[in-house]
Amino acid sequence: MEKLKAFQDIARSNGFVDVEETDDGTVLWLKKPTNNAEDRMCVDSMTNSVTVFWATIPWKINSKTFRVVSALQEWLTQTGR
Repeated sequence: MEKLKAFQDIARSNGFVDVEETDDGTVLWLKKPTNNAEDRMCVDSMTNSVTVFWATIPWKINSKTFRVVSALQEWLTQTGR
């Protein structure tokens, strides 16, 4: 669970806010407003991973999954998300 807490801390420090948690607490959704839409992040305790979803014009949905906290941090820094 510490790993998931670390994922959440990085997300929040990069402007993501909690949106919804499943009743059983296995998934937490976060979002971050952007100029064109909003980025979404899914913290999944069943897979011990985080998936980030974002849209590009012309409204293509992209995603990237992270299993290592430092990789998420590096990607957020590099992309400015």
